[in-house]
Amino acid sequence: MPKKAKSGGNGKEEGPIPCKQVKVEAAAGPSTLNFDSPSDLFESLISPIKTETFFKEFWEQKPLLIQRDDPALATYYQSLFRLTDLKSLCGRGVYYGRDVNVCRCVNGKKKVLNKEGKAHFLQLRKDFDQKRATIQFHQPQRFKDELWRIQEKLECFFGSLVGSNVYITPAGSQGLPPHYDDVEVFILQLEGEKHWRLYHPTVPLAREYSVEAEDKIGRPAHEFTLKPGDLLYFPRGTIHQADTPPGLAHSTHVTISTYQNNSWGDFLLDTISGLVFDTAKEDVELRAGIPRQLLLQVETTTVATRQLSGFLRTLADQLEGTKEPLSSDMKKDFVMHRLPPYYVGDGTELSTPGGKLPRLDSIVKLQFKDHIILTVGPDQNPSDEAQEKMVYIYHSLKNRRDTHMMGNEEETEPHGLRFPLSHLDALKQIWNSSAISVKDLKLKTDEEKESLVLSLWTECLIQVV
Repeated sequence: MPKKAKSGGNGKEEGPIPCKQVKVEAAAGPSTLNFDSPSDLFESLISPIKTETFFKEFWEQKPLLIQRDDPALATYYQSLFRLTDLKSLCGRGVYYGRDVNVCRCVNGKKKVLNKEGKAHFLQLRKDFDQKRATIQFHQPQRFKDELWRIQEKLECFFGSLVGSNVYITPAGSQGLPPHYDDVEVFILQLEGEKHWRLYHPTVPLAREYSVEAEDKIGRPAHEFTLKPGDLLYFPRGTIHQADTPPGLAHSTHVTISTYQNNSWGDFLLDTISGLVFDTAKEDVELRAGIPRQLLLQVETTTVATRQLSGFLRTLADQLEGTKEPLSSDMKKDFVMHRLPPYYVGDGTELSTPGGKLPRLDSIVKLQFKDHIILTVGPDQNPSDEAQEKMVYIYHSLKNRRDTHMMGNEEETEPHGLRFPLSHLDALKQIWNSSAISVKDLKLKTDEEKESLVLSLWTECLIQVV
């Protein structure tokens, strides 16, 4: 079982210690990833480590290196992205800065060698060969179907956005200086070999990206070389640098990353505003005005601190007693910016309702459940001054793959539906059942039951069984 590398028993710092690693012999049959479910996909990605072991011993704690002697898996990894793929991608319209960066690490600093405008394959290849530059390709899942397939399943598994970058580095070169990231990182080695050095974090579970000076980070805690088919995981905040060994072919790896701004602190910030809003409707003390000139004070007064502490205790008590879905901008942001479900063909099943029209005597079941979020929040279009709560159903069926993780600001609201709060129990029935009869839904009238399932069917969220 892999364990964290330790220093020598004499207490003195020894040389670089390779990550304790899992070595996997070639399987008897074809070895590719298992896409049966999001959990199956993840477990096949980190095989032979079990998911439970991974989250208990490694996740957010320490690196994991899995080295595999599996030619079939190595061939599959190589198919995810190759240096030669750049030629066809450039033909589809690739731009410096937005889609691709050309860079090199020089004296511990990142030197960007981008040109202006559209990137051409011959120029990229020239910089790669002559300037020994690394080519960084942003979010290749926009173009490469198998990466879309992998990352879409991982977004379902983590419940968090999953991005990727491909790094292609020539022999004897390094693209980036030592740094740490604000994301959980999974490295898949696709072509050639890459020499890695990992260092202990200065900021565990960091919330931002930072370059670290090599003379301040000490000796590597782990040092190893990845080959095609190998996988490396390390938590956010892990200082790292990587280079392609001299005398060998170029290296290509894909960095798959997740859990950016997805901490308990982020969730607390996201939920507390809705909690204050709800509590203030019932608690007159929260609606009382703050003392005169409080905002002009240089220091917070004792009275204000005591009052805020009391309000926070009230909010904690309020939170303990609720089972209602918490209103959450994080939920909306996730569902609005994630990948659409993977499909082969024109994706008609995501935009056009199929099968029978649901009736009162129909049995229905949810589809694309991993791509749907149910939450409760204030009515965003109230007809009167009293802002009533509504049930919102957001989904990613109509999301655009070509803008995934590209900071697209065109979309301001996720796709979805809204219903009166009285429909919440009926919606929970649909969510929690493998299949349910429409007439058994907890709504007052048959008309409400039929209207609810017809709305969900029209949005391609349920099917008649």
